[in-house]
Amino acid sequence: MRTFDLTPLYRSAIGFDRLANLLEQRGEPSYPPYNIELVSEDEYRIVMALAGFTRDEVDIVTERDTLHVTGRKQKDETQRTFLHRGIAARDFEQRFQLANHVKVTAASFDNGMLTIELVREVPEAFKPRKINIADASGAVSRVQTLEQRDAA
Repeated sequence: MRTFDLTPLYRSAIGFDRLANLLEQRGEPSYPPYNIELVSEDEYRIVMALAGFTRDEVDIVTERDTLHVTGRKQKDETQRTFLHRGIAARDFEQRFQLANHVKVTAASFDNGMLTIELVREVPEAFKPRKINIADASGAVSRVQTLEQRDAA
């Protein structure tokens, strides 16, 4: 297993120690295999390969900042003798930590592929905004006033 020194992150980022801890705790990906795609600046997609599962055997639940994907395989009563068994049809539970304001918008299951669509919806109160700088007397700087006059 690889280890990363995240000390520089702790020195230069405030409030991101939780993110660094999540990166340290996250091991190698396990069963089932999945992809995480960046669709656009604020849209993401998780695609999981669930060979042998049906839609009824898979559950998706969001709780706070965690996405839980669980698969419970129904027991097959048929006796089979495998010469080679390469399709792992076992139960699984996969958890994904979601960043702030990331919501699941849709999920679909087609040909053994589970697709989960996510979007980041940042509230207006959290979006960046420009702050005007005042001089010592409290008046807004002349440059800002000129810019505003030119814009009008």
